Parts: sequence; structure tokens; C-alpha cells
Amino acid sequence: MYGFLDRALNTLVTKGTLRVTDPGGIVHDYGDGSGVPVNLHIKTPIAAAKVAADADLYFGELYMDGSLDVSGGSTIYDVIAILMESTPTHRLPKVAKAAYAVRKAIKRVDQYNPVGKAKSNVAHHYDLSGKLYDLFLDRDRQYSCAYFETDDGSLEDAQLAKKRHLAAKLDIKPGMKVLDIGSGWGGLGLYIAEICGAEVTGVTLSEEQHKVSSERAKQRGVSDRAQFHLKDYRHLDQKFDRIVSVGMFEHVGVGHFKEFFTQVNGLLKDDGVAVLHSINRSDGPGATSAWIKKYIFPGGYIPALSEVLPHIEKAGLYVTDVEILRLHYAKTLREWGNRFAAHRDRAKELYDERFCRMWEFYLAASECAFRYGGMNNFQIQFVKNQHVLPLTRNYIFEEEERLRVIDSKLPRLKSVSVD
Repeated sequence: MYGFLDRALNTLVTKGTLRVTDPGGIVHDYGDGSGVPVNLHIKTPIAAAKVAADADLYFGELYMDGSLDVSGGSTIYDVIAILMESTPTHRLPKVAKAAYAVRKAIKRVDQYNPVGKAKSNVAHHYDLSGKLYDLFLDRDRQYSCAYFETDDGSLEDAQLAKKRHLAAKLDIKPGMKVLDIGSGWGGLGLYIAEICGAEVTGVTLSEEQHKVSSERAKQRGVSDRAQFHLKDYRHLDQKFDRIVSVGMFEHVGVGHFKEFFTQVNGLLKDDGVAVLHSINRSDGPGATSAWIKKYIFPGGYIPALSEVLPHIEKAGLYVTDVEILRLHYAKTLREWGNRFAAHRDRAKELYDERFCRMWEFYLAASECAFRYGGMNNFQIQFVKNQHVLPLTRNYIFEEEERLRVIDSKLPRLKSVSVD
């Protein structure tokens, strides 16, 4: 059964050295022979056959089960990196292309996220133990792409810079009403309330996130200015001066894009400003990885700009700024992966070995997607009235510096855990 996989790897791996030990103990080298060999052990004939048939699903699954493993100092990140870096899409086997085509064809079914289903999909990932997230996230528990102002900046500084950057783009004035759609553990909403002086409403579908964010607002004495609700954004009917959404749009689903922007249009005041921060697939519309869909983000989908902008336009909204964050998420995920590895024993105490291997694969594959696979992040600013913002982007940088003076005087954050 290894023969099918052998032929595929001979075609796919064009750079570096991938050294595979097959189920019979025979070692095969693939690539151009350069660099330090990356060692992969495929332990059973069934595992080899599954990888050859549908690597998108089974590669991660087999690593979770231990039927596929790394050795000789190599990591699962090393294996995924050498495969992604050296394999252009047009070289993929026909069976892989066919499977991907099917997933693209049925993605609207996979991403059907009405209110009740959306909540259960969110719970699958975000209602895991808060102690798990404390093992690898920053102290504010920001679970989205950080903004690295310098190449050697810390994760904590980069996540603070992300909040500052978004707040500056929103051009918030004291007393404004701000909506945070997908408010997570409350970090951005609390920043906007405390630093910008706004009245913040955050909504999330995660019971754990709602509990933590509400408790944090209470502990920090801003419950009157930062309120978090366990509610679907589609159930809101207020008007807001500013709307922001970070890392939530990836859970909307392509069939609900029109619904999302129609609702945002209805919630935004005529002189309001909104900013959407989301992962972006730079090569155009695609399909969610079969493994990610099954184990990490059911119902999720990373959009392409070409899928998003038409819906903004059709909703009667005016795009005023688009920024692409290149490699910032790769750097963020590298920090998360390193921190998870450093606390792996504690993660295993919370869950088990299979879970740890799943999480390792998730973080490694995600970093490789941003480093080698063309994924990045976009921040889209849009309004109803193009006259509500200054003429040039200079106000963003000026506001960032003003906010930096304020937030630099705050004490360093403690962990968000309220257990």
C-alpha cells in the first residue's frame, strides 16, 4: 500500500529532505537532498493508504492517533512545513484535487449556521477549559492575530498593539456606543471602554467567554461601561456609533455573508464607522480543510476578499480602508506553539495525549498556512457616509500615538482566569 504514497511524495516534495520510514521499516528520502532531514514514520499500511487517499483529513487524524509520528528531533511543524513549502497547488495528486473540488461544491451546506447551530459550533472550540487557553495565549487572552510593530516584539506587546491599531481605525470619541461582535474574553471591549472612554456592548455565543468577560468588567470596575451578553448578533436591534468584529467572521459561513452585512448596516448609525478583522485566503475562494472542519472549527470558513467586498457593497456600505497583515499571524502562531509546547504536560493533565497531539497539529498547520500557504489577515473599514472620517490615513497613526501614551501608563495585565 505504500507504493501510492511513495509515488505521490516523489512528485510533491521538491525542496529539502523528507525522510520517511515506511511500515516495513524501509527508509525513503524525498526532495533535493538539501538541509537537515525531516523524519517521519508511517507505522501501518492502513495509515499509508489513508494519507495517499486523503491527506487533508487523515494526515492530522493519524498523527493524533500515533499511527503517524516524527522522530530524530523533528517536529510535526517541520513535516508540514517541508510539505507546504515545496508543493505548489498544481502538483497535487488528482485524488486530492478531486476531494478539494467536492468540498468547495458543498461548502454552503457545511457552513449553514443558523442561530442554534452557530452556538453549538462555537461551544465546540471556545467552551474548552479556560486553563487550556492560559497555557499559550497572552495574559489578556487575545485569541486572534497580533500586530507586531517590530520584528522582535513580545506577544503581549503585539496583542496590545492590535487593540490600539483597531481602536485608532475606529476613531472613537468618549461616550460613543461601540458594539464588539464576537467579543471573546473581553480584552478589546475593555480596552475601548477604559482607554477610549466609550460605552461598549460585547456579544459572544460562548458561555465560557461570556462568564469571563463579564467577571473581568466587574473586577475592573467598568461594568457600567462594558457589558457583555450571551447573544447572537442577529438578535440585536440597537444603533451604534462604532462596530468592530475581530476573529468572528471566520465562523459566519459563506452563505451568511449577506445576512451579516445587512445586519451590521442596520445596527450602524448613519455617521458610524465599522472595522472587520478576519483571516483572508489570498488565492481566492476555497474550502475549509476537512481536518479543521471535523476537529477544530465546525461550520467555519476563511473567506477571500473577493467573497466579502461584494456583500459590503450590496449592503449599502462604503469601504474606506483595507489593510492586509502579512505574516503577523504566522508570528502569533509561532508564539502560541512555543508556549503550548512549554506547558504540554499541564495540557495533558487537563485532557489527554490525543488532545495534545491534536492541538500541536492545529497550531503547526495553522502557522504553516500563514507562512507558506498564502493565508493572511485583512482589516476592512467601512461606513455609510464617506464624509465622516478625515481625508487621509494620518489620523490613524496620530490616534495610535495618543492611545499609546495612555495605555503605556496602565499596570501590566494579570491572567484573565477567574476560576
